[in-house]
Amino acid sequence: MRIAQLAPLAESVPPKLYGGTERVVAWLVDELVHFGHHVTLFASGDSRTGGHLHPVWPRALRLGRKAVDPSAACSLLLEAIAARATDFDVIHSHVDWLPLPLLSRIGVPFLTTMHGRLDLPGLSDVVRVFPSAPFVSISDSQRLPLPQANWIKTIHHGLPLDLFQPRLGQGSYLAFLGRFAAEKGPDEAIHIARAAGLPLRIAAKLPRGETVYFKRNIEPHIDGGAVRLVGEVDDSRKQSFLGEAAALLFPINWPEPFGLVMIEALACGTPVIAYGAGAVPEVIEDGVTGFIVKNVEEAVCAVRNLPHLHRGEIRARFEERFSAGRMSKDYQNCYQMLLTGAQRSRQAPGI
Repeated sequence: MRIAQLAPLAESVPPKLYGGTERVVAWLVDELVHFGHHVTLFASGDSRTGGHLHPVWPRALRLGRKAVDPSAACSLLLEAIAARATDFDVIHSHVDWLPLPLLSRIGVPFLTTMHGRLDLPGLSDVVRVFPSAPFVSISDSQRLPLPQANWIKTIHHGLPLDLFQPRLGQGSYLAFLGRFAAEKGPDEAIHIARAAGLPLRIAAKLPRGETVYFKRNIEPHIDGGAVRLVGEVDDSRKQSFLGEAAALLFPINWPEPFGLVMIEALACGTPVIAYGAGAVPEVIEDGVTGFIVKNVEEAVCAVRNLPHLHRGEIRARFEERFSAGRMSKDYQNCYQMLLTGAQRSRQAPGI
């Protein structure tokens, strides 16, 4: 198949540091190429891919030296795919709602993977205007606010089996990996670690809009010992950061669409202690790959029960459920379904 992949422009593909969606797109493209498909990635010019790169903007917007209007860059993305649409058998968008007016009119089968939260005002209006646009959810939980959308499949994320190696030791600290925002729970992670009597290592992105939250709720607790901030980490540093941890803390307070960091931890054999919101119960097997808890007190009990979990089994469950190869096969089935449907429509009487 000739497949176009439309990536967000905020980060490169894969991202230099933080960036879940762009990381998943990179793995998906490489797996599709491995299966023999011809894949074109529409992304920032500093991206790296096993497919063919169509650079839409010179550099990823977040790490660019000069502030750029995202709408300007996105307009070039839409123009690029409009000009080349007939080069492809199927178009796969990872940029949410923006391309729907275009993709619905160019006559090429397409689908959109939704990577964010869907409980925001106005989204039901978009779904109503595009009732036949096909969507993929990254968890069953994610799609609950929009049951009327044309969901064709839930496809959990997957990552390459050789990206991280399991560490079978018990670990000496608790880890938090993500971004500084109340919904992600880094302040809860600090409370859990202190109550459990273990040091906490934090690797997180600080969004511009979260500076006040960080200074009020996080910064006063950072002492370089019990609570240590290590900044954003790339994949090479993530291996040791997660692999040497006793557990990853994931005390979220929002409808998490998936939570890529959870399966990154599982790939390292590291258990996850998470609050049970959003997709957490779909990813973590309570008592097997981690513990699903309700509050700080239950999380502290879970820390004490970590020796009952087997890190080798955690890695094995990761390999069974969350490989990039499995993810790619699921998407290939979706592409084939769309192509078959388009072919039947062309062959139907009167078409």
